[in-house]
Amino acid sequence: MEASGKIVLPGDVLPLAADAKKTAVVRLGPGLLQTDDAIRATQTGLLLANPSNNTWWVNGSTKRYVPALGEPVIGVVVSRTAEHYRVDIGSANTALLPVLAFEGATKRNRPNLLVGAPVYARVTLANRDMEPEIECVNSSSGKADGFGELTGGLIAHCSLQQCQRLLDPDNIVLNTIGAKIPLDVAIGLNGRVWVNNEKHKNVILVANAITSSEFLSHEQCQALVQSLIAKLEL
Repeated sequence: MEASGKIVLPGDVLPLAADAKKTAVVRLGPGLLQTDDAIRATQTGLLLANPSNNTWWVNGSTKRYVPALGEPVIGVVVSRTAEHYRVDIGSANTALLPVLAFEGATKRNRPNLLVGAPVYARVTLANRDMEPEIECVNSSSGKADGFGELTGGLIAHCSLQQCQRLLDPDNIVLNTIGAKIPLDVAIGLNGRVWVNNEKHKNVILVANAITSSEFLSHEQCQALVQSLIAKLEL
């Protein structure tokens, strides 16, 4: 991950728009929006980039999640109808989850999610004038690809920026702990992280480490992880 050294404000046209014409794929993350031939910032923050996959995003201090197409999210079912579930994903509006947007779902074989059930999904519709929509299946393959109802475990709440950091392959907390114990983790870019292990004590320790490490330096994170490993039930 690299910082461009540029602080951007909402409406700023970014210089990476010129690169977009020369590169096959430019991926835009939170805080950026393409309009016609320009790429503009939608929030205040530091412009960041991942050169390995040409992904750009703005690291700001947004408190409320704004749905973006294709982003993974963790939500909680708040109501259900015959055709949809309404899911709280932390945005201004609840998201619609069609009952057929699951692997193998048909009109006769539908998932039966209860109110309060957590789900891992992907945003398929993000429009400021419409309710967001999500799905728990890869529409191109028909497979779940890791999406669906989350059973067991614990959901930790953290900032949107911390979730971005957790997706970094070099994240010291998840990498080091995951090398010691089997750990199931789902990261939603809406500020929620699901953690699961067969031992409840481990789940609580890891969830606390995720939320506590946000404002720590690299050295402090190392010390935190070392102390955590000593407490884990391996």
